[in-house]
Amino acid sequence: MPTASTGPRRRADAERNIARIVSAARTSLSGDPNASTDDIAKAAGVGRMTLYGHFRTRAELIEAALIDALSEGEKVLSAVDLSGNAQAALSRLLESSWSLTAESTALLAAAQGTLPPGRILELHAAPAERVEALIRRGQDEGTFRTDLPITWLVSVIHSVLVTATEESRGGRLEANQAGRVVTATVQSFLTPP
Repeated sequence: MPTASTGPRRRADAERNIARIVSAARTSLSGDPNASTDDIAKAAGVGRMTLYGHFRTRAELIEAALIDALSEGEKVLSAVDLSGNAQAALSRLLESSWSLTAESTALLAAAQGTLPPGRILELHAAPAERVEALIRRGQDEGTFRTDLPITWLVSVIHSVLVTATEESRGGRLEANQAGRVVTATVQSFLTPP
């Protein structure tokens, strides 16, 4: 018969298993967006039954990994100083965003192949809103162009970050130069014509 102490212990074990599984999913999917649930369970050091006990489908697991990555990213991005001139603030944000995008591009690819597009947009709403607010501020200051839709500009910024990641992984762009390259590229297309 279970004792009162085994209930909470099981719960603590379950929480540790979930954390290990999500961490393993982030790592595995960041390396290979096609990583299987078997690969992830093995990397987490748990059996398939344990994994499926917490995540009924691969899609649920991918969503949990993406939420975890975005949550950690939010902690980093919310610490970026966005005060002062919008152009300088955006440069600081892009430098921080570059490293996060580099880590999560393959994870995002796994999510795009599994989750509905609307859900991915919903999960990325906070980072997108932060960039939109900076662009609006820059437009109000007269330093950013106003002839293109803000949603388009945010999408292009995201595309530049993803392309920099691909170039870096392909050895065509040095990782220590990528933040500077991303910032220069984005600032050039945001400059009013």
